[in-house]
Amino acid sequence: MTSEPFEIWLVWSDRTLMVPAGVTALKVLQDAGVLIDEGCAHGSCGTCVTEYVEGEVIHNDTCLSEADRNHEFCPCVSRAKGRLVLAL
Repeated sequence: MTSEPFEIWLVWSDRTLMVPAGVTALKVLQDAGVLIDEGCAHGSCGTCVTEYVEGEVIHNDTCLSEADRNHEFCPCVSRAKGRLVLAL
């Protein structure tokens, strides 16, 4: 699993968050006040699944189907290359 830093843009609130190497997107989002439920934190339950509208996601979960991976990601384990735009 890669741990390169990446950027999240919350399109509805026009906020940009940086996800550092070694920190999950879920933690960064929760620390920024975004209400996302946390489940297993291992990418297998789907509790934290979040919709994205643009970006290249590095899927590290085991709960999403191939079709779901076109518009959803698990911020507890998945990352992105460059910038990820979330529908939040």
